[in-house]
Amino acid sequence: MQQNLTSQRRRSLLLAAGASLAAPLAAHAQTGGEDIVIGGSIPMTGVFAFAGVGINLGIGDYVKMVNDAGGIKGRKLRYVPEDTGYKVDVSVAAYKKLTSQNKINLYYGDSTGFSKTINPELDRNGNILMAGASFATELNDPKKYPNQFLVGPDYTEMFGILLKHIAKEKPGAKVAFVYSDSEFGRDPIEASEAMAKKLGLTVPVKLMTPAGSVDVSTEVIKLRRAAPDYTIFHGYILAPIPEFVTQGKQMGMTSKWMGTFWTMDSSTVMKMGPAGDGFMGVMPYRYYYDTSAPAPTLDRIRKLRPEYQSTAYMQGYLAAMLFVESAKRCLDAGKPLNGPNLKAALNSLKDFDTGGLIGVPITIRGNSIPVGRVYRADMKEQKMVPASDWIAL
Repeated sequence: MQQNLTSQRRRSLLLAAGASLAAPLAAHAQTGGEDIVIGGSIPMTGVFAFAGVGINLGIGDYVKMVNDAGGIKGRKLRYVPEDTGYKVDVSVAAYKKLTSQNKINLYYGDSTGFSKTINPELDRNGNILMAGASFATELNDPKKYPNQFLVGPDYTEMFGILLKHIAKEKPGAKVAFVYSDSEFGRDPIEASEAMAKKLGLTVPVKLMTPAGSVDVSTEVIKLRRAAPDYTIFHGYILAPIPEFVTQGKQMGMTSKWMGTFWTMDSSTVMKMGPAGDGFMGVMPYRYYYDTSAPAPTLDRIRKLRPEYQSTAYMQGYLAAMLFVESAKRCLDAGKPLNGPNLKAALNSLKDFDTGGLIGVPITIRGNSIPVGRVYRADMKEQKMVPASDWIAL
Protein backbone atom coordinates (compact mmCIF):
# COMPACT_ATOMS: atom_id res chain seq x y z
CA MET A 1 0.00 0.00 0.00
CA GLN A 2 2.81 2.38 0.99
CA GLN A 3 4.62 1.51 -2.26
CA ASN A 4 1.45 2.20 -4.25
CA LEU A 5 1.01 5.60 -2.58
CA THR A 6 4.67 6.40 -3.26
CA SER A 7 4.29 5.50 -6.95
CA GLN A 8 1.10 7.57 -7.19
CA ARG A 9 2.87 10.50 -5.57
CA ARG A 10 5.82 10.10 -7.94
CA ARG A 11 3.45 10.00 -10.93
CA SER A 12 1.71 13.21 -9.73
CA LEU A 13 5.03 14.96 -9.15
CA LEU A 14 6.41 13.97 -12.56
CA LEU A 15 3.34 15.17 -14.41
CA ALA A 16 3.16 18.29 -12.30
CA ALA A 17 6.79 19.03 -13.21
CA GLY A 18 5.95 18.99 -16.92
CA ALA A 19 2.64 20.77 -16.61
CA SER A 20 3.93 23.39 -14.17
CA LEU A 21 6.36 24.59 -16.81
CA ALA A 22 3.25 26.06 -18.39
CA ALA A 23 2.12 27.24 -14.93
CA PRO A 24 1.64 31.00 -15.03
CA LEU A 25 -1.08 30.49 -17.63
CA ALA A 26 -4.33 30.79 -15.71
CA ALA A 27 -3.52 34.40 -14.87
CA HIS A 28 -3.03 35.17 -18.57
CA ALA A 29 -5.85 32.96 -19.86
CA GLN A 30 -7.66 35.71 -21.70
CA THR A 31 -4.71 37.82 -22.88
CA GLY A 32 -5.20 38.18 -26.63
CA GLY A 33 -7.65 35.27 -26.77
CA GLU A 34 -8.16 31.87 -25.18
CA ASP A 35 -5.30 29.49 -24.52
CA ILE A 36 -4.18 27.06 -27.21
CA VAL A 37 -4.29 23.71 -25.43
CA ILE A 38 -1.99 20.73 -26.04
CA GLY A 39 -3.35 17.52 -24.49
CA GLY A 40 -1.19 14.48 -23.88
CA SER A 41 -1.54 10.76 -23.19
CA ILE A 42 1.92 10.40 -21.66
CA PRO A 43 3.32 7.09 -20.30
CA MET A 44 4.97 8.46 -17.15
CA THR A 45 4.81 5.05 -15.47
CA GLY A 46 4.91 1.49 -16.81
CA VAL A 47 7.24 -0.15 -19.34
CA PHE A 48 7.59 2.95 -21.51
CA ALA A 49 8.18 5.43 -18.67
CA PHE A 50 11.84 5.87 -19.72
CA ALA A 51 10.49 7.59 -22.86
CA GLY A 52 7.40 9.22 -21.33
CA VAL A 53 9.41 11.22 -18.78
CA GLY A 54 11.58 12.68 -21.57
CA ILE A 55 8.63 13.34 -23.90
CA ASN A 56 6.74 15.15 -21.12
CA LEU A 57 9.71 17.35 -20.29
CA GLY A 58 10.40 18.16 -23.97
CA ILE A 59 6.82 19.27 -24.64
CA GLY A 60 6.69 21.24 -21.36
CA ASP A 61 10.00 23.02 -22.06
CA TYR A 62 8.95 24.13 -25.54
CA VAL A 63 5.59 25.37 -24.23
CA LYS A 64 7.39 27.40 -21.55
CA MET A 65 9.78 28.94 -24.08
CA VAL A 66 6.93 30.02 -26.37
CA ASN A 67 4.95 31.46 -23.48
CA ASP A 68 8.00 33.29 -22.09
CA ALA A 69 8.36 34.90 -25.54
CA GLY A 70 4.73 36.07 -25.51
CA GLY A 71 2.86 33.06 -26.89
CA ILE A 72 1.38 32.85 -30.40
CA LYS A 73 -0.25 36.05 -31.64
CA GLY A 74 -0.92 37.03 -28.03
CA ARG A 75 -2.38 33.64 -27.10
CA LYS A 76 -0.75 31.45 -24.48
CA LEU A 77 -0.12 27.72 -24.76
CA ARG A 78 -1.38 25.36 -22.07
CA TYR A 79 -0.11 21.78 -21.79
CA VAL A 80 -2.39 19.27 -20.02
CA PRO A 81 -0.83 15.78 -19.73
CA GLU A 82 -2.28 12.61 -18.17
CA ASP A 83 -0.29 9.52 -17.21
CA THR A 84 -1.38 6.39 -19.12
CA GLY A 85 1.06 3.73 -17.93
CA TYR A 86 1.36 2.86 -21.67
CA LYS A 87 -2.06 1.14 -21.68
CA VAL A 88 -4.44 1.78 -24.58
CA ASP A 89 -7.64 1.75 -22.50
CA VAL A 90 -6.14 4.19 -19.96
CA SER A 91 -4.93 6.39 -22.81
CA VAL A 92 -8.40 6.48 -24.41
CA ALA A 93 -9.91 7.37 -21.01
CA ALA A 94 -7.31 10.14 -20.61
CA TYR A 95 -8.19 11.53 -24.06
CA LYS A 96 -11.91 11.55 -23.25
CA LYS A 97 -11.34 13.19 -19.87
CA LEU A 98 -8.99 15.87 -21.23
CA THR A 99 -11.14 16.73 -24.27
CA SER A 100 -14.27 16.97 -22.10
CA GLN A 101 -12.55 19.40 -19.71
CA ASN A 102 -10.58 21.50 -22.22
CA LYS A 103 -10.93 22.87 -25.74
CA ILE A 104 -8.02 20.90 -27.19
CA ASN A 105 -6.58 21.49 -30.68
CA LEU A 106 -3.30 19.56 -30.38
CA TYR A 107 -2.72 16.15 -28.83
CA TYR A 108 0.22 13.83 -28.18
CA GLY A 109 -0.50 10.07 -28.12
CA ASP A 110 1.60 7.42 -26.42
CA SER A 111 1.47 4.40 -28.74
CA THR A 112 0.54 2.85 -32.08
CA GLY A 113 -2.35 1.07 -30.39
CA PHE A 114 -3.77 4.34 -29.07
CA SER A 115 -3.22 6.18 -32.38
CA LYS A 116 -5.17 3.51 -34.26
CA THR A 117 -7.93 3.15 -31.64
CA ILE A 118 -8.58 6.89 -31.26
CA ASN A 119 -8.47 7.69 -34.99
CA PRO A 120 -12.27 7.45 -35.64
CA GLU A 121 -12.82 9.70 -32.60
CA LEU A 122 -10.27 12.23 -33.92
CA ASP A 123 -12.04 12.29 -37.29
CA ARG A 124 -15.42 12.76 -35.58
CA ASN A 125 -14.11 15.50 -33.29
CA GLY A 126 -12.59 17.39 -36.24
CA ASN A 127 -10.74 19.94 -34.07
CA ILE A 128 -7.50 18.15 -33.23
CA LEU A 129 -4.12 17.54 -34.89
CA MET A 130 -2.33 14.60 -33.24
CA ALA A 131 1.26 13.37 -33.15
CA GLY A 132 2.83 10.80 -30.85
CA ALA A 133 5.47 8.31 -29.87
CA SER A 134 4.66 5.90 -32.70
CA PHE A 135 6.55 5.66 -35.98
CA ALA A 136 4.29 2.87 -37.32
CA THR A 137 4.28 2.67 -41.12
CA GLU A 138 0.50 2.20 -41.12
CA LEU A 139 0.00 5.69 -39.64
CA ASN A 140 1.89 7.23 -42.57
CA ASP A 141 -1.29 7.33 -44.66
CA PRO A 142 -2.96 10.76 -44.98
CA LYS A 143 -6.17 9.22 -46.36
CA LYS A 144 -6.67 6.82 -43.47
CA TYR A 145 -5.13 9.04 -40.77
CA PRO A 146 -5.84 12.59 -42.01
CA ASN A 147 -5.41 14.31 -38.62
CA GLN A 148 -2.20 12.59 -37.47
CA PHE A 149 1.52 12.78 -38.20
CA LEU A 150 4.77 11.11 -37.14
CA VAL A 151 7.58 13.15 -35.57
CA GLY A 152 10.20 11.59 -37.85
CA PRO A 153 10.44 8.81 -40.44
CA ASP A 154 8.17 5.78 -40.19
CA TYR A 155 9.79 2.40 -39.40
CA THR A 156 10.01 1.43 -43.08
CA GLU A 157 11.64 4.80 -43.85
CA MET A 158 14.11 4.21 -40.99
CA PHE A 159 15.15 0.96 -42.67
CA GLY A 160 15.32 2.88 -45.96
CA ILE A 161 17.77 5.40 -44.47
CA LEU A 162 19.96 2.57 -43.10
CA LEU A 163 19.81 0.63 -46.38
CA LYS A 164 20.75 3.74 -48.41
CA HIS A 165 23.74 4.25 -46.12
CA ILE A 166 24.75 0.58 -46.50
CA ALA A 167 24.37 0.64 -50.32
CA LYS A 168 26.67 3.68 -50.46
CA GLU A 169 29.22 2.29 -48.00
CA LYS A 170 29.33 -1.27 -49.38
CA PRO A 171 27.48 -1.80 -52.70
CA GLY A 172 26.00 -5.32 -53.00
CA ALA A 173 26.27 -5.98 -49.23
CA LYS A 174 24.45 -8.81 -47.44
CA VAL A 175 22.03 -7.47 -44.80
CA ALA A 176 20.33 -9.60 -42.12
CA PHE A 177 17.07 -8.50 -40.46
CA VAL A 178 16.49 -9.52 -36.84
CA TYR A 179 13.12 -8.47 -35.43
CA SER A 180 10.70 -9.12 -32.57
CA ASP A 181 7.56 -11.22 -32.89
CA SER A 182 5.28 -8.20 -32.44
CA GLU A 183 3.38 -5.72 -34.59
CA PHE A 184 6.20 -3.26 -33.88
CA GLY A 185 8.83 -5.81 -34.98
CA ARG A 186 7.12 -7.04 -38.15
CA ASP A 187 6.11 -3.56 -39.34
CA PRO A 188 8.92 -2.70 -41.82
CA ILE A 189 10.26 -6.14 -42.74
CA GLU A 190 8.47 -7.03 -45.98
CA ALA A 191 8.73 -3.59 -47.59
CA SER A 192 12.36 -3.22 -46.49
CA GLU A 193 13.35 -6.54 -48.09
CA ALA A 194 11.94 -5.24 -51.39
CA MET A 195 13.81 -1.95 -50.92
CA ALA A 196 17.08 -3.78 -50.22
CA LYS A 197 16.73 -5.62 -53.53
CA LYS A 198 16.09 -2.34 -55.36
CA LEU A 199 19.32 -0.96 -53.88
CA GLY A 200 21.25 -4.03 -55.07
CA LEU A 201 21.59 -5.51 -51.56
CA THR A 202 20.71 -9.07 -50.55
CA VAL A 203 18.87 -10.24 -47.43
CA PRO A 204 20.26 -13.75 -46.76
CA VAL A 205 18.38 -14.26 -43.48
CA LYS A 206 15.44 -12.84 -41.50
CA LEU A 207 15.20 -13.92 -37.88
CA MET A 208 12.19 -13.33 -35.62
CA THR A 209 12.53 -13.72 -31.83
CA PRO A 210 10.22 -13.08 -28.88
CA ALA A 211 10.52 -9.45 -27.71
CA GLY A 212 13.08 -9.22 -24.91
CA SER A 213 14.21 -12.85 -25.34
CA VAL A 214 17.44 -13.82 -23.60
CA ASP A 215 18.49 -17.19 -25.05
CA VAL A 216 19.35 -16.45 -28.67
CA SER A 217 22.18 -18.97 -29.18
CA THR A 218 20.29 -20.92 -31.89
CA GLU A 219 19.49 -17.71 -33.80
CA VAL A 220 23.11 -16.51 -33.54
CA ILE A 221 24.28 -19.76 -35.18
CA LYS A 222 21.82 -19.16 -38.06
CA LEU A 223 23.02 -15.58 -38.34
CA ARG A 224 26.67 -16.62 -38.40
CA ARG A 225 25.93 -19.14 -41.15
CA ALA A 226 24.38 -16.38 -43.29
CA ALA A 227 27.54 -14.25 -42.77
CA PRO A 228 25.89 -10.83 -43.25
CA ASP A 229 27.94 -7.67 -43.72
CA TYR A 230 25.30 -5.78 -41.72
CA THR A 231 22.63 -6.86 -39.23
CA ILE A 232 19.65 -4.56 -38.57
CA PHE A 233 17.67 -5.08 -35.34
CA HIS A 234 14.12 -3.80 -35.04
CA GLY A 235 11.21 -4.15 -32.61
CA TYR A 236 13.35 -4.17 -29.45
CA ILE A 237 14.54 -1.59 -26.96
CA LEU A 238 17.66 -3.38 -25.70
CA ALA A 239 17.41 -7.14 -25.07
CA PRO A 240 18.28 -9.37 -26.93
CA ILE A 241 20.54 -7.06 -29.00
CA PRO A 242 23.58 -7.20 -26.63
CA GLU A 243 23.32 -11.02 -26.55
CA PHE A 244 23.35 -11.20 -30.36
CA VAL A 245 26.28 -8.78 -30.66
CA THR A 246 28.39 -10.38 -27.91
CA GLN A 247 27.85 -13.97 -29.08
CA GLY A 248 28.24 -13.01 -32.74
CA LYS A 249 31.60 -11.35 -32.04
CA GLN A 250 32.71 -14.34 -29.95
CA MET A 251 31.93 -16.59 -32.94
CA GLY A 252 34.10 -14.44 -35.19
CA MET A 253 31.30 -12.59 -37.01
CA THR A 254 32.44 -9.39 -38.74
CA SER A 255 28.94 -7.96 -39.28
CA LYS A 256 28.27 -4.32 -38.54
CA TRP A 257 25.32 -4.06 -36.13
CA MET A 258 22.49 -1.53 -36.44
CA GLY A 259 19.24 -0.47 -34.74
CA THR A 260 16.24 1.82 -35.16
CA PHE A 261 14.96 4.76 -33.09
CA TRP A 262 13.80 3.16 -29.84
CA THR A 263 17.14 1.36 -29.41
CA MET A 264 19.22 4.41 -30.18
CA ASP A 265 19.05 6.59 -27.10
CA SER A 266 22.58 7.17 -25.86
CA SER A 267 21.88 5.68 -22.42
CA THR A 268 20.39 2.53 -24.04
CA VAL A 269 23.34 1.91 -26.39
CA MET A 270 25.90 2.55 -23.64
CA LYS A 271 24.33 -0.31 -21.64
CA MET A 272 25.73 -2.69 -24.28
CA GLY A 273 29.19 -2.15 -22.80
CA PRO A 274 32.42 -2.80 -24.75
CA ALA A 275 30.64 -5.18 -27.18
CA GLY A 276 28.50 -2.26 -28.34
CA ASP A 277 31.47 -0.23 -29.61
CA GLY A 278 30.72 0.71 -33.22
CA PHE A 279 26.99 -0.16 -32.93
CA MET A 280 25.12 2.03 -35.42
CA GLY A 281 21.57 3.15 -36.00
CA VAL A 282 19.24 5.71 -37.45
CA MET A 283 18.30 8.88 -35.59
CA PRO A 284 15.97 11.60 -36.91
CA TYR A 285 17.33 14.24 -34.49
CA ARG A 286 20.70 15.43 -33.30
CA TYR A 287 21.82 14.04 -29.97
CA TYR A 288 21.88 16.43 -27.01
CA TYR A 289 25.69 16.65 -27.11
CA ASP A 290 26.13 16.75 -30.91
CA THR A 291 28.15 19.88 -31.72
CA SER A 292 29.21 18.76 -35.23
CA ALA A 293 27.34 21.77 -36.67
CA PRO A 294 25.61 24.89 -35.32
CA ALA A 295 22.22 24.10 -33.73
CA PRO A 296 20.60 27.07 -31.94
CA THR A 297 17.71 24.88 -30.73
CA LEU A 298 20.14 22.51 -28.99
CA ASP A 299 22.01 25.50 -27.55
CA ARG A 300 18.73 26.67 -25.96
CA ILE A 301 17.98 23.18 -24.63
CA ARG A 302 21.49 22.79 -23.18
CA LYS A 303 21.20 26.18 -21.49
CA LEU A 304 17.84 25.24 -19.97
CA ARG A 305 18.88 21.64 -19.16
CA PRO A 306 22.64 21.38 -18.49
CA GLU A 307 22.35 17.58 -18.03
CA TYR A 308 21.92 15.09 -20.92
CA GLN A 309 18.40 14.91 -22.39
CA SER A 310 17.22 11.76 -24.14
CA THR A 311 16.16 11.29 -27.76
CA ALA A 312 12.58 10.93 -26.39
CA TYR A 313 12.94 14.49 -25.00
CA MET A 314 13.98 15.67 -28.50
CA GLN A 315 10.93 13.95 -29.98
CA GLY A 316 8.58 15.65 -27.49
CA TYR A 317 10.27 19.02 -28.03
CA LEU A 318 10.03 18.75 -31.84
CA ALA A 319 6.39 17.59 -31.66
CA ALA A 320 5.55 20.73 -29.68
CA MET A 321 7.54 22.89 -32.12
CA LEU A 322 5.58 21.49 -35.10
CA PHE A 323 2.28 21.81 -33.23
CA VAL A 324 3.02 25.47 -32.53
CA GLU A 325 4.18 26.22 -36.09
CA SER A 326 0.98 24.66 -37.49
CA ALA A 327 -1.18 26.73 -35.10
CA LYS A 328 0.78 29.89 -35.91
CA ARG A 329 0.28 29.40 -39.66
CA CYS A 330 -3.46 28.87 -39.18
CA LEU A 331 -3.77 32.04 -37.09
CA ASP A 332 -1.62 34.05 -39.53
CA ALA A 333 -3.98 32.98 -42.34
CA GLY A 334 -7.04 33.86 -40.23
CA LYS A 335 -8.22 30.25 -40.26
CA PRO A 336 -9.91 28.49 -37.32
CA LEU A 337 -7.83 25.97 -35.40
CA ASN A 338 -9.28 22.61 -36.42
CA GLY A 339 -7.88 19.27 -37.55
CA PRO A 340 -7.95 19.81 -41.34
CA ASN A 341 -6.60 23.38 -41.14
CA LEU A 342 -3.83 22.44 -38.71
CA LYS A 343 -2.80 19.44 -40.86
CA ALA A 344 -2.84 21.57 -44.03
CA ALA A 345 -0.65 24.11 -42.22
CA LEU A 346 1.75 21.33 -41.18
CA ASN A 347 1.89 20.08 -44.77
CA SER A 348 2.72 23.61 -45.94
CA LEU A 349 6.10 23.31 -44.19
CA LYS A 350 8.71 23.49 -46.94
CA ASP A 351 12.41 23.67 -46.09
CA PHE A 352 11.45 24.45 -42.49
CA ASP A 353 14.40 25.09 -40.17
CA THR A 354 14.16 23.30 -36.81
CA GLY A 355 17.16 25.23 -35.49
CA GLY A 356 19.44 22.27 -36.13
CA LEU A 357 17.41 19.73 -34.14
CA ILE A 358 17.17 17.97 -37.51
CA GLY A 359 20.34 18.74 -39.47
CA VAL A 360 18.63 19.71 -42.74
CA PRO A 361 15.53 21.84 -43.45
CA ILE A 362 12.40 19.66 -43.51
CA THR A 363 9.45 19.42 -45.87
CA ILE A 364 6.37 17.53 -44.65
CA ARG A 365 4.40 16.18 -47.59
CA GLY A 366 2.41 13.33 -46.02
CA ASN A 367 2.29 12.10 -42.42
CA SER A 368 6.02 11.65 -41.78
CA ILE A 369 9.38 13.43 -41.85
CA PRO A 370 11.49 11.01 -43.96
CA VAL A 371 14.89 12.27 -42.82
CA GLY A 372 17.57 10.76 -40.59
CA ARG A 373 21.23 10.23 -39.98
CA VAL A 374 23.31 7.20 -39.09
CA TYR A 375 25.16 7.51 -35.77
CA ARG A 376 27.79 5.17 -34.33
CA ALA A 377 28.61 4.32 -30.70
CA ASP A 378 32.02 5.44 -29.48
CA MET A 379 32.38 3.62 -26.18
CA LYS A 380 35.61 5.42 -25.28
CA GLU A 381 33.87 8.79 -25.57
CA GLN A 382 30.58 7.33 -24.22
CA LYS A 383 28.77 9.11 -27.06
CA MET A 384 26.96 8.51 -30.34
CA VAL A 385 28.94 10.14 -33.16
CA PRO A 386 27.79 10.88 -36.74
CA ALA A 387 28.55 8.06 -39.20
CA SER A 388 26.79 9.59 -42.22
CA ASP A 389 25.46 12.82 -43.63
CA TRP A 390 21.74 13.55 -43.23
CA ILE A 391 19.82 11.22 -45.51
CA ALA A 392 16.44 12.28 -46.93
CA LEU A 393 14.22 9.80 -48.75
